[in-house]
Amino acid sequence: MKKDASRREQQYNAGRMMPGVSWRLFGTLTCFVLLILIVIWVFQIVLLNSFYESSKLDEFSTTNDLIFGELSSPEDLKMVVYMRSVETDSCIRVFRIVDGVAEEIAGSDVSLGCFLHHISGDALYRLYEQAEKGDGVYIRKITSPSDGEGGTTRNTMHVEVRELEGKGKFVVMQDSELHPLNATVTTLERQFGWIMCILIMGALVVALVLSRQICTPMERMSRSARRLAKGNYGALFEGGGYREAEELAAALNYAASELQKSDALQKELVANISHDLRTPLTMIKGYSEVMRDIPGENTPENVQVIIDETERLSELVNDMLDLSKIRSGARKPSLEVFDLTETVRAVLTRYEKLTEKMNYSITFNSGSAVSVNADRTMILQVVYNLVNNALNYTGEDKRVTITQSIEGRKVRISVSDTGVGIDAADIPYIWDRYYKVDKVHKRAVVGTGLGLSIVKGILESHGASYGVESKIGEGSTFYFELDAIIDGEFEEEEK
Repeated sequence: MKKDASRREQQYNAGRMMPGVSWRLFGTLTCFVLLILIVIWVFQIVLLNSFYESSKLDEFSTTNDLIFGELSSPEDLKMVVYMRSVETDSCIRVFRIVDGVAEEIAGSDVSLGCFLHHISGDALYRLYEQAEKGDGVYIRKITSPSDGEGGTTRNTMHVEVRELEGKGKFVVMQDSELHPLNATVTTLERQFGWIMCILIMGALVVALVLSRQICTPMERMSRSARRLAKGNYGALFEGGGYREAEELAAALNYAASELQKSDALQKELVANISHDLRTPLTMIKGYSEVMRDIPGENTPENVQVIIDETERLSELVNDMLDLSKIRSGARKPSLEVFDLTETVRAVLTRYEKLTEKMNYSITFNSGSAVSVNADRTMILQVVYNLVNNALNYTGEDKRVTITQSIEGRKVRISVSDTGVGIDAADIPYIWDRYYKVDKVHKRAVVGTGLGLSIVKGILESHGASYGVESKIGEGSTFYFELDAIIDGEFEEEEK
């Protein structure tokens, strides 16, 4: 116990040293923000030039497709060349190759930094040759000669050669100036710094708001849980904020309610068992003192009273031990085939004195004999406890009826009394170890009062079904069902 308390205290202290929800949320959001910023940095700054150049190449390809599509109409061709030149801020020259001689059929020069219209014919021919060697496409980047630090790409030339069936060979040359992006990159870097600061501050604010919404109900429930741990079963758990907190609060409130019921039932059980233990002990002590102090009182009748009370005390202790073993799983069924009908009759022989001296009537309606595969000792104990329960609660006629019936492949044993019956609200709880329908404690005629809990444990260990049918003022019928073995069926299955 001390070790468990020390372990719980260490766990509690370790929990208090762990980072709270606020810091965990802030750390998570900060990592997410940094991931977003890294993605933005890579795509908007590091790869900006690459994307810019890639978009220019896409423009060249689109322009070439349009030009080659209009070669059959010279007027339309010139219009397309001019429009694309203006739209893309580039200069364009279109040549037809006839017998090895290049003839310019269209062109447009709108770019201030154009190289294509200011180079020699030999240079143009070399560009054509490079395109022929490069499967019809040649791209050349020209560096500004005014850049003294290794050069920055300013212009890109795109040359494409296509031979069209029935029309001959054509060459489209384009030259476009690549505007420097240094200023743009610098601007983006400054913006990036401000964006990073704003997002991190936003992550902190969001973490604080979310943590307050999450932690406030959790802290309230934690305080209520500590009060519950100290025995205050009236502690109320309040959720609020979000659905999961409401569900947790409802579950904890239900648990607190059940703990309160269990605590009350355990206290009642302790009181009842204390009473049942005290009564035989008091009688044993009283009769023993009479026999010791008063001459002539050492009679067989007084000795028999002491023996009877000792047996009652022994039964109570044994039932408590049986109940503990069944619930813990230490007592398991040992299956065997036996005659259930004969077992019930054997139980009833125990009540011969009761029926003779106290005018109780016990009737057994059996029909044909039925065998089952179960633990005979346990099933005998089930029948014994059900009969005891019926004798304790039967009506003034002191009548108990036991019925054996077969329904399909099941055999049912029913034990009926003529007592006051059980309220429908109490039926789900009568099998519980601590529950008692009659809150006024009275000494059982037979048995110890723990029988139904023992019955429940034994039948559940067999996988058997059981239940009770009751009407107020008409009595109750307790029953259980086992698989019946009919006409040697079990032996055949074994073979």
